[in-house]
Amino acid sequence: MTVNDFIPKEAYKTSANGSVTWESPSNIALVKYWGKKENQIPANPSISFTLSGCKTTTKLSYSKKETSNNFSFEVFLNDEKKDSFKPKIDTFFKRIVQYVPFIKNYHFVIETTNTFPHSSGIASSASGMSALALCLMSVERSLSEVEITSNYFNQKASFLARLGSGSACRSIEGDLVVWGAHNEITNSSNLFGVKYPFEVHENFKNYQDTILLVDKGEKQVSSTVGHGLMHNHPFAEQRFQQAHNNLSQLIKVFKEGDLYAFINIVESEALTLHAMMMTSLPYFILMKPNTLQIINKIWAYRTETKSKICFTLDAGANVHVLYPQNEREQVIEFIKNELVAYCQNGQYICDQIGFGAKQLTMSS
Repeated sequence: MTVNDFIPKEAYKTSANGSVTWESPSNIALVKYWGKKENQIPANPSISFTLSGCKTTTKLSYSKKETSNNFSFEVFLNDEKKDSFKPKIDTFFKRIVQYVPFIKNYHFVIETTNTFPHSSGIASSASGMSALALCLMSVERSLSEVEITSNYFNQKASFLARLGSGSACRSIEGDLVVWGAHNEITNSSNLFGVKYPFEVHENFKNYQDTILLVDKGEKQVSSTVGHGLMHNHPFAEQRFQQAHNNLSQLIKVFKEGDLYAFINIVESEALTLHAMMMTSLPYFILMKPNTLQIINKIWAYRTETKSKICFTLDAGANVHVLYPQNEREQVIEFIKNELVAYCQNGQYICDQIGFGAKQLTMSS
């Protein structure tokens, strides 16, 4: 597939108005994407668990406009108008207009809610942008004169979501999604995420993710700025190669169910991500003292109990605690007894891997 495959070849039907609602989950990368080229192209491939409970629900209502000179939309979060979100949506629309040109013909009302608290420290860009992209694809499907297959629908939704937020392209499907070209992974692409195509051992079914909310404040350095600092990073090329190698190793790990090898790769990836931040110019640290306390507690617990618990980190201070479903009871007890003290206001969210986005309503 190339970008030209996502440019409509036929004119659209006309529709006066309608609405569509999608829910789309967040995701947590196991092999991290850090560094990007023009047009939201990743500098290295990544793979993620799609989550189940942490999701965004977006209702997109549309009505025909008299003119098609500019974009017209309103944004609401939890029924409250959010003009502060408009610049990001406007940038998104500018990036995607050649692929969904009908967006100039309609006024949109975007109403969105998250199952996780806003500013909880969980990135809502992946779930939010993927939900919006899916809504737009449903509108395109209703206006299109030609049939849009499910496979094309998902690919284009992922392609559009990527142009809003890179990691959003991994939230369309589940339970494991690869984004970025990798020579061992069938149909992998820099343009959109694809379902992991190979065998996955029972050990990784229903994998658990408990998210410890260490710091809910605004990050001192945004992910966009952090990605940009990889351009002249002294270790960038080694890092990109490491991501390719780790993804290759995970193919065997997922097939054989080797949880110890999984732990080594996932934790190494998390620490490497933050090492890239600490060795960029300017350098910065997004982990907090309590992040390190939690990591050390997890390591001590694993040594003591032989548990298969491990951690990963996003570009922030919060800790994702990953563990097999059969250890859920013991790990939750450990979290309550040992780790909650390091969470802001004692907050944490229990989640597990899920299977992608879901359309809730459609009317036209």
